[in-house]
Amino acid sequence: MNQDLTASKPNYTSQIIIIGILFFIFGFVTWLNSTLIPYLQIACQLQTSQAVLVTFAFYISYAVMAFPSSWVLKRTGFKNGMMWGLICMALGALVFIPAAQTRTYGLFLTGLFIIGTGLALLQTASNPYITILGPIESAAKRISVMGICNKGAGAFAPLIMGTFLLKDSDALVERLKSMDMAQKSTELDALASRVIVPYIVIAVVLTALAIFIYFSSLPEVKADGEEASEKNAKPNDGKTIFSFPYLWIGFVTLFLYVGVEVMAGDIIQVYGKAIGISLDIAKHFTSYTMLGMLIGYLVGIVAIPKYFSQTTALKGSAILGLVFTLLAIFTSGYTSVLFIALLGLANALVWPAIWPLALHGLGRFTKTGSALLVVGIAGGAVIPKIWASLGENIGFQQAFWIMVPCYLFILYFATSGYKLGVKNKEEVKAI
Repeated sequence: MNQDLTASKPNYTSQIIIIGILFFIFGFVTWLNSTLIPYLQIACQLQTSQAVLVTFAFYISYAVMAFPSSWVLKRTGFKNGMMWGLICMALGALVFIPAAQTRTYGLFLTGLFIIGTGLALLQTASNPYITILGPIESAAKRISVMGICNKGAGAFAPLIMGTFLLKDSDALVERLKSMDMAQKSTELDALASRVIVPYIVIAVVLTALAIFIYFSSLPEVKADGEEASEKNAKPNDGKTIFSFPYLWIGFVTLFLYVGVEVMAGDIIQVYGKAIGISLDIAKHFTSYTMLGMLIGYLVGIVAIPKYFSQTTALKGSAILGLVFTLLAIFTSGYTSVLFIALLGLANALVWPAIWPLALHGLGRFTKTGSALLVVGIAGGAVIPKIWASLGENIGFQQAFWIMVPCYLFILYFATSGYKLGVKNKEEVKAI
């Protein structure tokens, strides 16, 4: 009897490995932005508020494409949706070639928007996929494993790309000051060309992975109750996506969270440069943030749900985020940068906890709910832009006050927001 029970227990190892590879790839591509911001600021001669349009163009694509992505997934399924997302990302990477050859900032932003569009489709498919792929009470643990893949790639990306794109950047900036327009243009064109080969490699890898996904054995999965509700749903059953208040609060929470995550990961290099730290040193700061996130994810894998629940992890993360933000504001120099990097530790378990808490019990609305949450990723476009605009007026360190209400709202979702409108209170206690 025991052998039969063991044999009937699903084994998701191969699927988790494949999704883990996906998370590594889009983690690598996503956290390249931290290097692209200072790189393009030099190559295209930009102000800080202009340079952070890198994150705006990248993350706003989620708001534009998330619901179209949901429509695509309903027709293609998760597996094919992932494949088309990868192909779209590869096309976006190729746009960097003419952008670099003409040193046109608008083309760089267009390429980033296309990459973000592919990622929106990929995220809309892969996040609910890994959430559904197993018991809901351990979803944060599985997402934590994906987070290690994602942030592990994020730690390597700025180190690798920083070596190519920002080599001797401080010396170059000094040389540019004494050059005439023709010499300056030649130097900047040479700097811009550094991005071509890395993004060709990225495009090739993304295309190869799309082919691999197409021929892989990834099964289609459905959320608990999704298949039954799709068959039995009546057009006038009264339920809509607005019947789940906790989903909408989760959406706002995710929007604010991604904003502060991008602040800690992508903006930390800009902040270091703004307070007088050499760019040759600051270009490594994102890797420290990613290291903090990796430690947090490891804690989640070991401890959830054995030692504490997903909601407890979310509460602790929000409190840590508040503490580290205030310490970053009230300290100075490298110490302040250290506390921004430590936000990686505070942020690690927020994303893994929000998804199962917000998608729980949606049934046939799971794909639409997932798309709504993916729209929330646009917080990574909006909040850093507000920070940059504030920073140019009141100082970049004081502009970090924008993160305090973000963490307070995350704490609200973790304490009571995730239960608002939930019908089965006993079931939500297990999450």
